[in-house]
Amino acid sequence: MSRARFNSVDQAQRLAKRRVPRSVYRFIEGGTEGELTVRANRRVFDDVTFRPRAAVLHPDPDLSTSVLGHQLSMPVVVAPAGFIRLAHRDGEIGAARAAGRAGTAAAVSTLSSHDIVDITANAGGPVWYQLYFAGGRAGAEIAIDRARDAGCSALLVTVDLAARAGRERSLRGGGIPTRVTLKNAIAYAPEMLPRPRWLFDFLRDGMHLAVPNVRSSIDGPLDVAAASRSMYGAAPTWADFAWIRERWNGPIAVKGVMTPSDARRAVDVGVDAIIVSNHGGNALDGVSSKLRVLPEICSAVGDDVEVLVDGGIRRGGDVVKALALGARCVLIGRAYIWGLAAAGEAGVARVLELMHDEIARALALLGCPSVAAVDRSYVDAPWLSP
Repeated sequence: MSRARFNSVDQAQRLAKRRVPRSVYRFIEGGTEGELTVRANRRVFDDVTFRPRAAVLHPDPDLSTSVLGHQLSMPVVVAPAGFIRLAHRDGEIGAARAAGRAGTAAAVSTLSSHDIVDITANAGGPVWYQLYFAGGRAGAEIAIDRARDAGCSALLVTVDLAARAGRERSLRGGGIPTRVTLKNAIAYAPEMLPRPRWLFDFLRDGMHLAVPNVRSSIDGPLDVAAASRSMYGAAPTWADFAWIRERWNGPIAVKGVMTPSDARRAVDVGVDAIIVSNHGGNALDGVSSKLRVLPEICSAVGDDVEVLVDGGIRRGGDVVKALALGARCVLIGRAYIWGLAAAGEAGVARVLELMHDEIARALALLGCPSVAAVDRSYVDAPWLSP
């Protein structure tokens, strides 16, 4: 595997923009409606500033941490994301391989483009399965069983997408097709033909637009359109966690919590972790940034569960800020997808390498010996009490 040639996530994004068709780029980059939440997720990191310790030497800080029963090399996990095989044919398999080599975990979406069996077989590290109720409860039961049998070690139940989100970019030419047809080929040709390397890979990959992990007990695998439609009418509720726990005997995280009351409800239904998440700005627009609500959620649950967070993370310094505000670990989404789009598996590996090096550098410059030692005393944030 060749080494990816970029030195920041921002540079990877610029390379990705040159490599993939416009619709694919805008699908990765965009959010819902006015994209207020997408921007808030990123902007909030600028509002948090560091408070370094002077005359303290920790040149080799300890980045290791334990999350959902796994010892990880750093507090960064690859987040679940649907349809990333469009960014590069390596898709979820390449992302999981890169995560495994980096000593961390990869989370895989129900809407992944590779079969979960193939992903876990190639991962080389922990794989967590993100559960939508695509195909209804019957489809969720099939997905849980397949994830368990494939060797996934944790289940992430997404609870913040009870209705179809309004992605206005898709109405302005930023959508992606759900299947390959002659009509679609003609319509998308003007943006695909100037990207011959991407087009060659897409054709060599069989023009793959399936979601093989979404299955019906009657009809087998569903197509993308049917899978998407089926998710919203049967979105999970708190009442579903009892039977999920009966069917899944490993760690369970609830993904999409944004208030202290919901965090306490998650503790009450017996989950092992909370992922503070607003779906990366791809669900309800106008929601607060995750970093802003993170401290109050951590205060609400104390040590009862592990608290993770995702959204807007582009650098190792962002990771350290999230840890200082209470997170045990972060999940990165667009950051690694830009690496994937730019250079496939090697690009994901490079993003994770950058994250590791930047976290280590930030801790050393802060005068902090480890990720476990990071706390609020190392940061200032305008919404925190003095």
